[in-house]
Amino acid sequence: MKKLIIASVLVAAPIAVIALICCRNRRSVDNTSVETFDLKSYLGRWFEIARLDHSFERGLSNCIATYTLKSDNTIRVLNQGWNNENGKWTVSEGKAKTTKTLSLLRVSFFGPFYSDYRILVIDPYYTYALVGSGSGKYLWILSRTPELDSGVCDMLIAEAQRRGYDTSRLIMVDQSKNLESITNQEA
Repeated sequence: MKKLIIASVLVAAPIAVIALICCRNRRSVDNTSVETFDLKSYLGRWFEIARLDHSFERGLSNCIATYTLKSDNTIRVLNQGWNNENGKWTVSEGKAKTTKTLSLLRVSFFGPFYSDYRILVIDPYYTYALVGSGSGKYLWILSRTPELDSGVCDMLIAEAQRRGYDTSRLIMVDQSKNLESITNQEA
């Protein structure tokens, strides 16, 4: 009987530890998207001001996303970023579909696999946005310009934190190449 109890504990203890670690790492977030949203106003170029780290943008700076409505009412998503390691621009093209919830898009870069793209905050003039996903894994602060007023950025970070996102993991995205190119265009 003692051997059975010891064996049960030896099997159950690691399972309990793994379950505790998994539950601890899973964050519950409020990813409710905005109620008022106009897709046509959202289309165009957005500069990435901050993001949570993830594999498909790791090592990239000067990130820009451009959204274009296609004739079939899907949205072309063109993401560009400067790869700091190889010194080249990285480009990836995806597509997005609208849903019954206007401020919730479904985006795909990998064939038939789609992920939630939720507009959490958008200003009335569509100059900045806070975008999340179906989980707390992805988060972006976007702006129509390569720089965002620090007060607005702080407000968006506070809102993300209030919603349960781990804002301590936010990466502030270097936009110096984009600032440089815009400055050169104005000259």
